Amino acid sequence: MDDEPKKSRSLEFTLGLIILISLIAFVFIRIEIRAKRAHQERAFGNVRLIGYALIVFDSDFGTFPSETTIEDVNSVFPDNLSYDFSGKSSNAIFRQLLAAGIVGNEELFYAKIKNTVDPDGYITPGEGIKKGECGFAYIAGLSSKDDPSTPLVLTPLIPGTTKFDPKPFAGNAIINHIDNSVSYEPIDDDGHVYIDGIDILSPKHPIWKGKAPDIRYPE
Repeated sequence: MDDEPKKSRSLEFTLGLIILISLIAFVFIRIEIRAKRAHQERAFGNVRLIGYALIVFDSDFGTFPSETTIEDVNSVFPDNLSYDFSGKSSNAIFRQLLAAGIVGNEELFYAKIKNTVDPDGYITPGEGIKKGECGFAYIAGLSSKDDPSTPLVLTPLIPGTTKFDPKPFAGNAIINHIDNSVSYEPIDDDGHVYIDGIDILSPKHPIWKGKAPDIRYPE
């Protein structure tokens, strides 16, 4: 007879433990969802700010930054010659925005994707937009005269590929276009973003006129 209350108390304890674990798991899931939403909103806002800076640069130098604008930036701002513009990364491209005095804060280049860290705030030559402090890829060789819908700044693009990582932003890519419109675009199961039924980064997409886009990945 004494075994029945013991079994009942054991069952109650087990059920209570299950409920407690479920509640804790629910709270952690909610926290994670909110954190991801905050990271997504931060990336969305940052890419728009980058877009504004690029528009100003285009207005000042006649095109968006690339290797062809380095000499002009250096001639206008000779005190900033020690910025490192070498290499084929988006970091190197975006440093021209620092050197030209258009951007005074490296925080806007951050997006919480794989291998990124929060920028430390130092933007002097040798410190500005260091490895890991940029979360955005960039399409070089464009200007404001190109098709306004052309992608210009993108995240979270997987380095060395035309595929996007669906994990950071709930299955979406964040794309800034030449006209500084910003859009969430769903990432397909194969990791690509399709617009008008064609991979947006494929040279087959008419927006690229048969040439592969010159993608610069973050360091």
